[in-house]
Amino acid sequence: MPSYVAPTKDLQFVLHDVLKVTESKTPGYDELEADFTSAILEEAGKLTADVLAPLNAVGDQEGCRLENGVVYTPKGFKAAFDQVKEGGWTGLDMPEQYGGQNMPYVIGTAVGEMFSASNQAFTMYQGLTHGAASAILAHGTDAQKDTYLPNMVSCEWTGTMNLTEPHCGTDLGLMRTKAEPQDDGSFKITGQKIFISSGEHDMADNIIHLVLAKIDGGPDGIKGVSLFIVPKFMVNEDGSLGERNGASVGSIEEKMGIHGNSTCVMNYDGATGYLLGEEHKGMRAMFTMMNEARVGVGQQGLAQAEVAYQNAVIYANDRLQGRAVTGAEAPDKPADPLIVHPDIRRSLMDQKSFIEGGRAFIMWGATMIDAAHRADDKDADGLVSLLTPVIKGFLTDVGYDMTVKAQQVYGGHGYIEEWGMSQFTRDARIAMIYEGANGVQALDLVGRKLAQDGGKHVMAFFDLVKSFIKDNAGSDEAFDKDFLDPLKAASKDLQSAGMYFMQNGMKNPNHALAGSNDFMHMFGHVCLGLMWAKMGLAAKEALAGGSTDTTFYETKLATGRYYMARQLPATALHLTRIESGADTVMALEAANF
Repeated sequence: MPSYVAPTKDLQFVLHDVLKVTESKTPGYDELEADFTSAILEEAGKLTADVLAPLNAVGDQEGCRLENGVVYTPKGFKAAFDQVKEGGWTGLDMPEQYGGQNMPYVIGTAVGEMFSASNQAFTMYQGLTHGAASAILAHGTDAQKDTYLPNMVSCEWTGTMNLTEPHCGTDLGLMRTKAEPQDDGSFKITGQKIFISSGEHDMADNIIHLVLAKIDGGPDGIKGVSLFIVPKFMVNEDGSLGERNGASVGSIEEKMGIHGNSTCVMNYDGATGYLLGEEHKGMRAMFTMMNEARVGVGQQGLAQAEVAYQNAVIYANDRLQGRAVTGAEAPDKPADPLIVHPDIRRSLMDQKSFIEGGRAFIMWGATMIDAAHRADDKDADGLVSLLTPVIKGFLTDVGYDMTVKAQQVYGGHGYIEEWGMSQFTRDARIAMIYEGANGVQALDLVGRKLAQDGGKHVMAFFDLVKSFIKDNAGSDEAFDKDFLDPLKAASKDLQSAGMYFMQNGMKNPNHALAGSNDFMHMFGHVCLGLMWAKMGLAAKEALAGGSTDTTFYETKLATGRYYMARQLPATALHLTRIESGADTVMALEAANF
């Protein structure tokens, strides 16, 4: 069975050497001393490695089962969920007013990677709850917050998001679920939703569904969509649970992966719902949840790559196959371990350099979310809004690819379920699809986010890269050559792509949209290039400062040089594709495919 070890040391490196969190002006960051964050990460690491990771294969093999309207989770899940709740992990970054610990989002993000890597399907139960609670926190009335949040923060009650319908995925304006106003101010919700993660299960006393529906007589399309709180059990005035609401599970979806999570078809038959936010403004309220979820899903892609990579490294060191082309490296054994072969090294370096760069990227994004929420930093809010589709789309696309590379290290054994590697690939696959399929993320980036606030945020990103290069150039010729020069070239490619869209997209929007996926990946590479330049600088400074952990920092520099030399130049290929325009993409008539 695969194993998992939490990357606490690397998370500490990102927090303190790279992001220098204690030097930030964001409220609460001054408390994030290294000893404090280390204690949190170490405890989370033990829980995820010892309790959650062993249940990952159990959840995959057993799945969830529906009996007489009740969904039963895999063996061991409920006991583990109780342990997670008792440790306070579900409310790590939620307000103390509702039972949370009010830690910065960046700490929740660091811990979240460990949870997702050790058991993605299990972690979704608390992850969806966190998102639903965040939406109620942002848009609910005081009474709604007091009614639902204490039990959701503790995960005594869990939460869901209900968007998709059988005929309606991304185009939510087509939804048919109806909300009929009642004299007491509530609504009767009627309709069917599909693909509802954690929609029904046996680990919580109540489930609080957030359901998108259309109020009778409202505007057509997306402008007529409202968001409603629909509890599984009604909540009495004293906080106790009342009668069962008209919300039931029709079936459990049979899926490629994440078998341990109950992905349900939910039926609403005149269920009582309460408006969350304003009428016909449901998408604004839901996007509070969606944007948080998209960062979390980006982390899922990274996390599955991490756990798959860890096991591929073990296998590459243990498995004896062939001899090194330069001569036997284990002459006392019948063959050398796989890791001596350059192509295996290439695959593992692809994985390692992506994972460590992606980890820094997500953590950097988390600091911007903290700055926006804790310090009302509008610039940080705008920049992370720009980068959210990149975090989600790029990290899940490439994260999936890396699980395939890890599986490939195993050869035929990677295809055999006994070894467990296929689960990482199957579980990672959904991250490219849900919370907005990656093609939609690319369209959102190019079609909406680039021009947001007059292009202010993308220009701020370019200025940030330019300033970093300028501030750190000239003192170390090797660092300039290995890190800053590749970053400068990649950033110029990204700017050239943006210019192409400006010059050609207005005349023919297809020219921009045909290049949107390439642009999203190009942007992702530049972000990881920036992260690697920052990590390279931090490692260089640590070594110059006399750090005794020379192996860690020298390994970091070597990994960064690999990314800058072997991965970052992909921006040139993406630019060539973008500048080829839409003509070849749109050339065929639909009937000729």
